[in-house]
Amino acid sequence: MSARVLDGKAVAAAVKSEVAEAVAGLGYSPGLATVLVGDDPASHAYVRGKRRDAEQVGMTSIHHELPATASQGEVAGLVADLNSDDDVDGVLVQLPLPGDLDSEAIVEGIDPRKDVDGLHPFNLGLLTLGRQGLRPCTPSGVLRILDHYEIPTNGQTAVIVGRSFLVGRPLGLLLSAKGADATVTVAHSRTNDLAAVTSKADILVAAAGVIGMITPEHVKPGATVIDVGINRTDQGLVGDVDYEAVADIAGAITPVPGGVGPMTRAMLLSNTLTAAESRRR
Repeated sequence: MSARVLDGKAVAAAVKSEVAEAVAGLGYSPGLATVLVGDDPASHAYVRGKRRDAEQVGMTSIHHELPATASQGEVAGLVADLNSDDDVDGVLVQLPLPGDLDSEAIVEGIDPRKDVDGLHPFNLGLLTLGRQGLRPCTPSGVLRILDHYEIPTNGQTAVIVGRSFLVGRPLGLLLSAKGADATVTVAHSRTNDLAAVTSKADILVAAAGVIGMITPEHVKPGATVIDVGINRTDQGLVGDVDYEAVADIAGAITPVPGGVGPMTRAMLLSNTLTAAESRRR
């Protein structure tokens, strides 16, 4: 393998250290409220990790659980209570929600000032307009990895495979914004001759949720490959990139696990700090 490994765990540790130092100087403990509905084991594991992270940097973890039988009104009511709680600076509803619950409506019910996932339409609108606001955690984490490893974006060609509002679209806006200044193409599973598009990328981001979708033919020699895919298999977590094969061609690559995943949690803490400072100034 010739590619440099971009260690997301190391970058996440640096972010957590920065957040912890900032929290120590606030004079109060920012409150991160987590809402978990149902009994999905993966969701429980994710939330445990987020709560542990918050406590490690000096934040107050405020946790609420509801049964899978909870109604839309019960979940929305809990979110409304957290919106009005002055001790809560950030509200995170763990997705996906079970059953027929309307996740979009629940997310839209979060006070945008406390939307530490950065997924409220108001915050996504601010991102589109190039204005300050809470940013989606995973795309922010990708940019932080690039910055940490001093991988230039200015004038570079970036191709993102995946067009979700969780990762692909907001990441395209962040990479093309002033200061980042990349030329961005957002491709997807229906792109004609995908390899012809991706093989021109200086920075290739795989975020389609398809195991092994990106193979050597998709990668420009020496390119930076960021694998956002998290796919569960009997052998463990794997990404959207054929890691071993692509690592022989790429100049730098993120592993799965241990790449972008830890950054998503780290940027959640960064967003909570930003929300607290904005609300309490």
